[in-house]
Amino acid sequence: MRLSEISQKEIIDYQKGERLGVLGQTDLMIDEKTGHIEAFVIPTLKWFGLGKREKEVTVYWKQIKKIGADMIIIEVK
Repeated sequence: MRLSEISQKEIIDYQKGERLGVLGQTDLMIDEKTGHIEAFVIPTLKWFGLGKREKEVTVYWKQIKKIGADMIIIEVK
């Protein structure tokens, strides 16, 4: 799957049913040796994106449960 195919998908926490962000607004952690994506770093914003970053959420590739047409379902333990 290409990055362009998964960009703009919403990232949803399976257990909480909570939207964490949109993939196009995230940073990627990439293994320099293999080129594989290791994690997504999702900024969390307040006031509908108008505030400063409060924190970042890191979602590791192994936490992804399903990549669908419109969203990516993850399981955070």
